[in-house]
Amino acid sequence: MGRHSQPLARVFADRVGVTAGQRALDVGCGPGALTSVLIERLGVAAVEAVDPSPPFVAAIAERFPELVVQVGTAEHLPHRDGSFDVTLAQLVVHFMADPVAGLSEMARVTRPGGTVAAAVWDLTPGANGPVSAFHAAVAETDPTWVAAQARVGGAQGELGELFRSAGLDQVRESVLSADVPMASFEDWWEPFLLGVGPPGDYLAGLDEQGRSDVRERARGRLPDGAFTMRVDAWCVVATV
Repeated sequence: MGRHSQPLARVFADRVGVTAGQRALDVGCGPGALTSVLIERLGVAAVEAVDPSPPFVAAIAERFPELVVQVGTAEHLPHRDGSFDVTLAQLVVHFMADPVAGLSEMARVTRPGGTVAAAVWDLTPGANGPVSAFHAAVAETDPTWVAAQARVGGAQGELGELFRSAGLDQVRESVLSADVPMASFEDWWEPFLLGVGPPGDYLAGLDEQGRSDVRERARGRLPDGAFTMRVDAWCVVATV
């Protein structure tokens, strides 16, 4: 998701209104797509990050040696109350064990009047998403698998409801769109063969003919030659 999450991070930070002088926390930072944008805008001394994966934490610490980054989950953030002006989670709510608890914790570590924000891919069937063409191709023969990929917050209005359930006020919902350049269909397709994430796992479980069938069905949904893929995400920005 790196090549999709990096352009999304810039649009997300713009929508949240990240500006110099703020202190920010990136919750579920992963390899640092959003963290790098926050550091660029606020300076490394004004940014902290947290992620449950020790390898991700080690990687981002090596990338930004001065960054304060810790191992931890959204549901149990290792930070004091009211520590940040803005607390963000990009492409993370989908994977929280308890999204309401995670968002509540994000609010706890944000000062009164500060901002809590999250963005998640639009997973509505037919939406503009990084794996929409893949899901559409698989759905022709295995709709049950595609249905099982639904994630909390991925449909219209769901992310806002999670924020309200977490006790957050002044919830503002919108759609973020980012453009991701692709050199070719193969440029889009090859990462699926790496065995990473649900699509990678799915392809790894198919024989060569099965993988070829999915590939050709997906090819029919995408342009020939170089193209720009527009990806959409639901975004919620709330005030503590």
